[in-house]
Amino acid sequence: MPARPHYDVEVNTLSPTGIQVQLRLGDVTAQVAQVGASLRSLRIREVDLVPPYPLNVPTPSCSGVVLTPWPNRIRDGRWDDDGTPRQLTISEPKTGNASHGLLRFTPYDVEQTEGAATLRATVFPQTGYPYLLETSVSYVLTADGIDVTHTLTNWSDSAAPVALGTHPFLTIGDVDPHELVLRVAAHTAFETDERLLPVDTRPADAALREGVRLGDVTLDTGFTDLDRGADGRVRHSLTAPDGRTVTLWQGEGFDFVQVYTATNYPGTPLAVAIEPMTAPADAFNSGTGLRRLAPGETWTLNWGITLD
Repeated sequence: MPARPHYDVEVNTLSPTGIQVQLRLGDVTAQVAQVGASLRSLRIREVDLVPPYPLNVPTPSCSGVVLTPWPNRIRDGRWDDDGTPRQLTISEPKTGNASHGLLRFTPYDVEQTEGAATLRATVFPQTGYPYLLETSVSYVLTADGIDVTHTLTNWSDSAAPVALGTHPFLTIGDVDPHELVLRVAAHTAFETDERLLPVDTRPADAALREGVRLGDVTLDTGFTDLDRGADGRVRHSLTAPDGRTVTLWQGEGFDFVQVYTATNYPGTPLAVAIEPMTAPADAFNSGTGLRRLAPGETWTLNWGITLD
């Protein structure tokens, strides 16, 4: 019989990221933090595929956090809700934007079920977003990585505008990250202004699809027009000089991706986030990728990480 997943919950009330959920399946281990339902580590045969960070610090660079009811930014926190002006809290003062949704710093309820660790949180009606959403994210280890499933259910009396993203960082931990080859399966990139908000689109650099040395690029860029396989999945990857490849796949509904390189991530000189998103930055204003969930409607989305 195949190995069964094993889950432990470690409670550390002093941790800035709350309860830690430990997952194990044979040689595959992962850790999920209660705050933001964030994937904070993933290892296969003692090699890190998600760069870990110390327990005694808040989540750095939004690492692994679930971003909803919008990912990325909303200009000035303002948007038009079918003729009604809305004003969200400005959560990114340096750019004057509302950033990364309403659950980034929320402690999720942790539920262990057969074969999965599921975390749940509610978006309650509040200033700038008068809708009630039930959300969940389930992490399931596989023999070669992890599968992740999100659900969003609208319990409001009217259709709720929603989008979702997640912010995983990837690596191959026993390799100098500068030497990893990054591939992004996208044909269109978003041009942004000084506030990191989209103002135009352009063709994505073909070299990104073919593969570029991670140490040679600096990115904080949104992409779309993604290459989707016959199985409905888009695949982006990092490849080590010895051919090992960590792949992030995103299922249907995730029609956008943000790629962000960081030189201030704890414990590594260079890190890269590959962020599946259902909509780009400022979608509440542009409408691009934005979905309106009918009352009682549920939206299910999937992505995952594998090592080949």
